Amino acid sequence: MKIIWKIFSTWMLVLLLVLVSSNTFGQRICKESICVVEFNAGWNEENSVNWLDSLENCGIVRIWIDKGDWKEKYNITVVPTIIVFNGKEVERFLSCLRFKMGAKLEEVQATINSIE
Repeated sequence: MKIIWKIFSTWMLVLLLVLVSSNTFGQRICKESICVVEFNAGWNEENSVNWLDSLENCGIVRIWIDKGDWKEKYNITVVPTIIVFNGKEVERFLSCLRFKMGAKLEEVQATINSIE
C-alpha cells in the first residue's frame, strides 16, 4: 500500500508542476476571456493606440516591452503591436514602418465580435 501512495504522490507532484509551468495556469495577462493587449515601448509612447479603451466586450492591457521578457515571450518585432487573445492568440495587428498602428478600431472590434 505504501508503494501505491508513493507512486500516486509522485504523479500528483508532476501534474502540479506541469500546471504551474503552463501558460494557461496562473499566467494570464488579464482576467477576461477575451483580452486585447497593446505591446509598446517607452520611446514610442506618443504612438500608443488611443482608441484601445473604446473596444467593447474584452479586457484591455497595455504592456511596455522595455521591462521584462515580453518582447521574447510574445515575439514582438515592431511596436505598437496589438494581440487579441481568448486563452490563445487569435489575431495580431502590427504597426507600420513609422511605428504607428495601422489597424483601426473597427477591425479589432470585428475580431473580438467574431470570437463571441
